[in-house]
Amino acid sequence: MKRVLIVDDEPGLRQSLGLLLTDAGYSVTAEQDGKRALERATAEQFDLVLCDVRMPAMDGLTFLRNYRQRGGGALVIVMSAYGGEDAAIAAMKEGAYDYLPKPFRPDEVVLTLRKAEERERLRQEVAGLKAQLAAGPGERGLVVASAAMQQALALVARVAEHNTTVLITGESGTGKEVIARAIHRASPRAARAFVGINCAAIPENLLESELFGHVRGAFTGATADKAGLFEQANGGTLLLDEIGELPIGLQAKLLRVLQESEIRRVGDQKTRRVDARVLAATARELEAEVRAGRFREDLFYRINVVVITLPPLRERHEDIAPLARHFVGRLTQRFGRPLSLSDSAIAWLEQQEWPGNVRELENAIERAAVLTDHEVLSPPDFRIEPLPSPLSQESEEMGEGRGTLRSVVEDAEHRAIADALKATGGNRREAAKRLGVSLRTLFYKIERYGIE
Repeated sequence: MKRVLIVDDEPGLRQSLGLLLTDAGYSVTAEQDGKRALERATAEQFDLVLCDVRMPAMDGLTFLRNYRQRGGGALVIVMSAYGGEDAAIAAMKEGAYDYLPKPFRPDEVVLTLRKAEERERLRQEVAGLKAQLAAGPGERGLVVASAAMQQALALVARVAEHNTTVLITGESGTGKEVIARAIHRASPRAARAFVGINCAAIPENLLESELFGHVRGAFTGATADKAGLFEQANGGTLLLDEIGELPIGLQAKLLRVLQESEIRRVGDQKTRRVDARVLAATARELEAEVRAGRFREDLFYRINVVVITLPPLRERHEDIAPLARHFVGRLTQRFGRPLSLSDSAIAWLEQQEWPGNVRELENAIERAAVLTDHEVLSPPDFRIEPLPSPLSQESEEMGEGRGTLRSVVEDAEHRAIADALKATGGNRREAAKRLGVSLRTLFYKIERYGIE
C-alpha cells in the first residue's frame, strides 16, 4: 500500500483528502504545517506528498526545497489557491512532480496521484532495464539520450513482463535485435533461451524445417529427428527478424502457431505444444506489404499488438555522441590500448547521415581505431582512403596482358554481391532482387566466393 503525506493547514481539507485517499487504497498521514511535515517526511518513508503552498511555520515551497536537500525521494504534488502559473512554475523548479490549483475535484486528486505513481514505476523500470543491459555480457549495449529512444525504452519496460507479441520496426542497423534482447532479459523468461532467426537468410525450402523442425526421413538428408527453433525457444523468447521476408506459404503456418501454441515438425503427423514468446522485427512497411498481397493481413494484425518503432540515427543526433563514446570504451577494453574521441571527431560524426544507422556508426569507429595508431581519434581517421579493390588491381594487370576475362568477371561478381549485401544490411533476399538473380543463385555465389 502506497503511503501519502498530506500537508495543509485547513483541518477540513486534511480530513476530506484523508477519507478520499483512504478509500482509493492509500495509507494516509496528515500534518498541519511545513515544519512538522519536514521532520516527519525525513524520519519516515513516504511514496507521495500532497503539500499546500501557504502554511504557517514553513510554506510549501520552503518545505519542498528543504525536503529535496535532505534527500527526500517521494513525489511531491503542490496544491494552492493562489499564484496560478507562476506558483506552478516555482513549484516545478523546486522539484515538484505536479501542481493542483484549488479548488479541485476529488477525481482530479486521485488521477494526479495515479499518474505520479505510473511515472515513478516507469522511471524505475527504465533504470533497471538500462542496468541489466549494461551488465549483460556480450551485448552491444543500449545507449539512449534522445526523447524518442527514451520513449521506446519505456515501452520495452512496460511490455517485458507480459507475453504479448511485439513488433519492432526500424531501418536496418537501428538496433532492433538489441531491443528484442532487452525485452527478453527484462521478462520472466530471462533465465530461458533467447533464439533468433533472420527469415531472409535461410533458403525458403529450409526455413520451415528451421522453424518447426523435422522428423527422420521427412526429406533427403533428414537422417534424424530435429527440433526446430520454436521448440528450442520453449519457455523463452523467439525473435523472427525480417519477418517481412517470410514466404507467404509459411505465413499461414506461423499464424497457426501463434494462435494455437502448437507446431508440427516437417513430415510428422502429430502436433507438439510450445511456449515461446514471439517477437518480430522488420525494416519493411508491413502495411504496404499487406496491400501488395505479399504479407497476410491476418498475420499482420496478429503480430501488430504492440509496436516499438526505432527512429533512424539521422533523426536522433543526440544519441550519436554517447553511442560513439560507448563504442570507443568497448574498443579500449578489447584492443588493450587507450582510445578516445576528440571534440572535432564528435562534431564530425554528428554531421553524418549514417544510412546504416547504429551498426554503421559502430563499424566506422572500429575501422578508424584499427587503421590508425592515434590514441585520440579525429576526423581524418574516419576518412581513410579504401585499399585498392581486387577488381582495380585485376584491371591494371589486364592492361599489362596478365589477366583473363573469366577472372575479371568473377571479381566483378564478387564485388557486386558484396556491395549489394552491404547496401541491404545483409538481407540476402533483398540483395538477390537488386542483383536480378534468384535467391538460390545468390547463395551459390556467396558460398563459391567465400563472402561473409
